[in-house]
Amino acid sequence: MATAEFAAAAEAPTALDDGKPPATAGARKWLQFRFLIRFQSLLGLVLVLFGGIIFSPRRNGEILFLSADNLANIVRSVSETGIIAVGMTFVIIAGGIDLSVGAVLGLSGVLVARLMIDWNYGTALAIVIVLIAGLLFGVLQGLVSNYMRIQAFIVTLAGLQLARGLARTISGDKFINISYGDGAKQAPSSFSVLGDRFFGGVLPVSALVFLGVGIIGAVMLNTTRFGRHVFAVGGNERAARLSGINVRYVKIVTFAICGLTAALSGILDAGQLAFANPDSGTGYELTAIAAVVIGGTSLFGGEGTVVGTLAGALLLGTLNNILQLNNINANLQLIVTATIIVLAAALQHLASRRRST
Repeated sequence: MATAEFAAAAEAPTALDDGKPPATAGARKWLQFRFLIRFQSLLGLVLVLFGGIIFSPRRNGEILFLSADNLANIVRSVSETGIIAVGMTFVIIAGGIDLSVGAVLGLSGVLVARLMIDWNYGTALAIVIVLIAGLLFGVLQGLVSNYMRIQAFIVTLAGLQLARGLARTISGDKFINISYGDGAKQAPSSFSVLGDRFFGGVLPVSALVFLGVGIIGAVMLNTTRFGRHVFAVGGNERAARLSGINVRYVKIVTFAICGLTAALSGILDAGQLAFANPDSGTGYELTAIAAVVIGGTSLFGGEGTVVGTLAGALLLGTLNNILQLNNINANLQLIVTATIIVLAAALQHLASRRRST
């Protein structure tokens, strides 16, 4: 009797079999919950954008939230942390974490400024050297973590201190002003392009780079063999190893990608501000992790999307901008951001529990 009932249940149509609605209210609720988890950052971004328009201060009838300068500020601030968050997505999906990215950003800005101003390197060569340095910094952390079997949290926390110390040493613990020209102590004029804006002054160069990095990251993660290996390693490291995947290699490459994106953000930061600050990027690691989590990537590894991360970064940047426009206390801004992160993590935890039952 039990066998017959099991066979009948197995043959019953489901939403996954034929696209029809789930047979039970519980199944429908589960699908609705999964939809919420999958698109939480996109849904949240839409709500925040509407909130920005509704609650924005006005000046001479103009909605300040929609002004060209304000939109440019949002995109610029989001671009730097968003680029880092794309690299962080790879690391977290593979089951790791990288706390050094903010300090690597500061180090990269200082290094690119020194290369051009003090050592007379051209723009292209200076950028390439800094990108390679960021990549190698990530590789070093990956090697230490995986071959010495030290938790990534500890290794990258040490990496944060190392990168920040190097940045302060190279800069002499002071800002490096970047002026352009052909004279001594000047950077090539071509580097100033990084501070330009397009489309009516709304879209900075960093936004175009952010979009490009997002597209490349999404393609790598979703369509390549390496991307499949990243998901496999994060989902079940032991099973991935038994299936022939070089787990150490995959994890090291994810750290390299993260270091590369942090270095790229540092270059953009220096180009847009026209100075290099050794303390730039402080706290960016937490913002990047928040964008990844809000975007639907599981902190336990094995799940996530770059598109979700991009939406998460935009959500955080837009929300902070709305609070600033309304003169909300900076401490309250931190509380609001922390609340959103906790809610996103709680949804991930609930989804994990539902799958395991």
